[in-house]
Amino acid sequence: MDEIKIGDVTVTRVEETHGPVGMTPEQFFPGSPERAWAEHREVLVPDHLGADDGIVRVAMQTWLLRSEGRTILVDTGVGNDKTRPAVEGWDHLRTDYLGNLERSGVRPEDVDLVVNTHLHVDHVGWNTRLRDGVWEPTFPNATYLVPKADFEFWNPANNSAIAGGVNENVFEDSVAPVHANGQVLLWEDSHVIDANLRLEAAPGHTPGSSVVKLASGSERALFAGDLVHTPLQVFEPGHNSCFCEDAEGARRTRGALLGWAADHHALVLPAHFGGHSALHVERRGAAFAIAAWAPFTRY
Repeated sequence: MDEIKIGDVTVTRVEETHGPVGMTPEQFFPGSPERAWAEHREVLVPDHLGADDGIVRVAMQTWLLRSEGRTILVDTGVGNDKTRPAVEGWDHLRTDYLGNLERSGVRPEDVDLVVNTHLHVDHVGWNTRLRDGVWEPTFPNATYLVPKADFEFWNPANNSAIAGGVNENVFEDSVAPVHANGQVLLWEDSHVIDANLRLEAAPGHTPGSSVVKLASGSERALFAGDLVHTPLQVFEPGHNSCFCEDAEGARRTRGALLGWAADHHALVLPAHFGGHSALHVERRGAAFAIAAWAPFTRY
């Protein structure tokens, strides 16, 4: 099952890829102790950590929401045909992502809103696609909701350090073309999508990182972007990924939002969890535990 209902909102998981990300725990989460990975091995293997190779496993996926008559995509993965020199496995990637989206009942022209929780390479790729050598918006009728802080931070005109990094070429091929087409809405602090959905700033991982909070009837959910990349960060939320721009800010935001999810019995839907992909959390002292996994079929 790749579709669930949360209040009045239908949530569908749309896969781009899943599997090894090519990094060990120490590479992906610098400073995280071997003791922690061993202690939680039963939960982590095989969906989040390879049993034999010790390589971190992740998923690239979009959360497709149908709310108040509109079709909404939360994050758009890596994308096809993109030049990604920093990540060999993503360089000129070819997947059937649009086919998976269509099998979920959605054509590109059906999409009303695209939410980029932040502007990292693996969250904006399908914002555009290559047509006759030109990058054009994949979703021609959509408004793209983009956090202003990330739009400014990842613009190479403002940040020369992007050259040679993991986000090289990303702004130019996946953000600028949509902005030039007049489809980007830049927002700050918070943005109300509809009566069920609200965007909130969640800085730390990147300056403009954000989450989508769902409140419908008595049910709650948190579309968490890169708040967590692995269940280890639920058990021990002090560990950051190597891609977090502000280490202390990321820890502070992670603790606060996992606390909100636990206190509101909200389903947490990270961008990159494999396996069952989403989970309920509960407080466990100063940290958290997994109360239950969502009923999505395991990848």
